[in-house]
Amino acid sequence: MATPNLRLPVVAGQFYPADEGSLRRELASYVVAAERERYPGGLCPHAGYVYSGPTAGELFARLDVPAVAVLLGPKHHAAGAPYAVWPAGAWRTPLGDVPVNEEVAAALLEKCPLLEADEAAHRPEHSLEVVVPFIQYVNPEAAIVPVALGPMAAAAVRDTGAGVAAALEPFKESAVVVVSSDMTHYESAASAERKDALAIERLKELDAEGLLEVVAAHDISMCGVWPAAVALAALRALGASGGTLIRYATSAEASGDYGHVVGYAALSFA
Repeated sequence: MATPNLRLPVVAGQFYPADEGSLRRELASYVVAAERERYPGGLCPHAGYVYSGPTAGELFARLDVPAVAVLLGPKHHAAGAPYAVWPAGAWRTPLGDVPVNEEVAAALLEKCPLLEADEAAHRPEHSLEVVVPFIQYVNPEAAIVPVALGPMAAAAVRDTGAGVAAALEPFKESAVVVVSSDMTHYESAASAERKDALAIERLKELDAEGLLEVVAAHDISMCGVWPAAVALAALRALGASGGTLIRYATSAEASGDYGHVVGYAALSFA
């Protein structure tokens, strides 16, 4: 039985190395030294590191991770609550245990009525797990607040975004919002690049409703569209004005298969 409040890794050895040394070496190859800045938010992918690691690394090479990283990611499983916060304890990776900031988690639960304190939704989910080692690598002292979100209506996105902003207002100087999302799935590289460019434009404009609309209108299989839209709404309410595309790539860079790719984007929001 799992220890209460301790989440053990479920994709170590599959999506990324399961031993500390190999993981640190791989992260070092992705997070190449650059001048870091304190952004209020960012977006990165969550596939196996061989595919998406270089793109995620570009974000974390530039992101000065503060004391708390609020992680918003999609649910790929039906387990647990549809909108779930891991409220306390720690998450374990091969780099060690990362504490959950209980104060920020409690604020999110208070200000966002849809969110529930629920561990079951997170235990089988990979979308946030693969981001946590990047957080640890950049700032070993950082805490996290994991939030997993299933499908949401536009009104729920607006309300939850406003709630996230209200919850984070007192923590603006010490927190960052990191969205975990891949882009188009299993289409040709040309199709993925065309579709993903439409979604990226909405991300750059911090246009939550526009992102939902363009993803629906063009059948863009962006798995993290709901957490991304919530983050855009929250960041705009917190004073951010736009996003910058740091890197876009597809799985073809690693696989050589341009007929069936997954798209990956890294953006910063400020």
